[in-house]
Amino acid sequence: MTMHLVVITQPDFEAGEAETIRKLLDGGIDRVHLRKPHAPEAAMRQLLDALGSDLLPRITLQDCLGLAVEYGVGGVHLNARHPEPPQEFRGLVSRSCHSFPELEEHAACDYLFLSPIFDSISKAGYTARFTAEALHEAATHGIVNDRVLALGGVRPEYLPRIRTYGFGGAALMGCIWQAAAAGTLPDTLEAIRKYRNEE
Repeated sequence: MTMHLVVITQPDFEAGEAETIRKLLDGGIDRVHLRKPHAPEAAMRQLLDALGSDLLPRITLQDCLGLAVEYGVGGVHLNARHPEPPQEFRGLVSRSCHSFPELEEHAACDYLFLSPIFDSISKAGYTARFTAEALHEAATHGIVNDRVLALGGVRPEYLPRIRTYGFGGAALMGCIWQAAAAGTLPDTLEAIRKYRNEE
């Protein structure tokens, strides 16, 4: 089974961000989450307009959820700031979780993030919370399953290990945006394509 791969944006708007998101979606990433916790609605509209209607079904909003129906984006992501999807929304619903009980509590979502699985690349002091043994145990009980994505410190070379833990995929952030800033995004996407199908 192919791993489901998501990229989460940086919290601040970046120059050329729409073009980078298009490269990600063209380069093997399944879905991009727009995480902009302090975004004014006008700035979010500007990014959505720049993306174009062909990409919007593969976009998930983590903020400014009220724009989801208007723009026809494919997903909304729930968290403490946004605990409910917009009333008219009919796309994918995802949520962030930080414990096994949370995964069980929100099992009705289309997919869930569990974090942190590895030490964070972008957040200092945000260290792995789960042992390999605990993840394997949760997988045997169906708590970690193909609708749960690993988040936190994920690098391309970790994808085979993530699969062995029982996850259906992964969410990437730090490694992607570091590569984009360094001009090495094509190499990172190539590594992702290599590792996502390795057992």
